[in-house]
Amino acid sequence: MRETIALAGLFGASFLAATLVPAQSEAVLAGMVLAETHAPGVLLAVAACANTLGACVNWWLGRQVDRLRDRAWFPLSPAALERTRGAYARWGWPSLFLSWAPFIGDPLTVAAGAMHEPLWRFVLVVGAAKTARYVAVIKLAERFVG
Repeated sequence: MRETIALAGLFGASFLAATLVPAQSEAVLAGMVLAETHAPGVLLAVAACANTLGACVNWWLGRQVDRLRDRAWFPLSPAALERTRGAYARWGWPSLFLSWAPFIGDPLTVAAGAMHEPLWRFVLVVGAAKTARYVAVIKLAERFVG
């Protein structure tokens, strides 16, 4: 039971870390690798899937931009929204390989939704990028095990 709860915690941390909610999942993943309670492949699958799903929430929020941008509480000015769209239009879907990066990754996934990036390509590119980051975290943590 404890193992299932731990995996659920990793899922939650990884999911939240991919959204606009400030959260951190690498330390949770590294700690679980160091604890050696689960196979690294299981941890990788849980973290990467949850983080990619969290990014899909951002993509969906981006898809809502045109519907919500005239609301008083909307966080971007029209000029900032156009700058964001212009940057995404310039760099396009390959920029999603940076979706793992701190500070720029989460807004980038929102921008992809706002620019109507196809979900299938979004999931493939973002999933690959986020999985690669977690592979690096696991490999680094494994250097400290045994």
